[in-house]
Amino acid sequence: MIIAVTNQKGGVGKTTTAINISAALAFMGKSTLLVDTDPQANSTISVVNDPMKYAKSLYDVMVESGSNIEQIIVSSTIPGLDVAISKISMAKLEPALLGAIDSHYRLKDVLSHIKNKYDCIIIDTPPTLGMITLNALVASDYILIPIQSSYLCLEGTDDLLETIEKVKKVANLNLQIIGVLVTLHDKRTNISRDVLVRIKKVFGSKVFREVISKSVKLEESPAYKESIFTFAPNSVGATQYKNVVKELLRRAKK
Repeated sequence: MIIAVTNQKGGVGKTTTAINISAALAFMGKSTLLVDTDPQANSTISVVNDPMKYAKSLYDVMVESGSNIEQIIVSSTIPGLDVAISKISMAKLEPALLGAIDSHYRLKDVLSHIKNKYDCIIIDTPPTLGMITLNALVASDYILIPIQSSYLCLEGTDDLLETIEKVKKVANLNLQIIGVLVTLHDKRTNISRDVLVRIKKVFGSKVFREVISKSVKLEESPAYKESIFTFAPNSVGATQYKNVVKELLRRAKK
């Protein structure tokens, strides 16, 4: 099962979601790989000790013909979780692949060699709808869309859904939206409650039952290179992400 965590809007908790879903799956005993495709490399920085010591990253594997992705997969600080590391060089991917016939299939091709080694592969994507995100969509079975509980939450959603439909028609017929996850929710405010209603009205049953609340613990955990499950195991955030992953697995079996 390969899941792309995708939203072209920044600041929606995408990396937090990718890390903690990956960690929850690993803690459940599922062999899990987190693939960091974002040039900002926030997933890599958050769960890999001294990532700069590694000479190569996902960029090199996707650009160099015949490269093996295993050379850039490292153990994370989270037990049972491997990471395919990213670096700022990923920002050069689009010009590097410009004109290549298989440009949108590079990630799918490199993952094809190792996907049978893992029960779950989670792809953290950049906040754009460019070539990197298209590669993630082509390579994935499912898409998880985090949406921040804020006034402008649905801005750009039409573009994302249109891109997903185009990918389904042309490059990945079986691609499905596994769910929409509401993040950074503050149930104390009227605007957050109103926005949650709007999101459910637009996406219906696609919206996860669990909502991720705003949490200082979730914000702090990456600084200590931990998931929420070891940094604050009794926190609301830990409980919420556990519930999300349980629902995620139920949806994947349908």
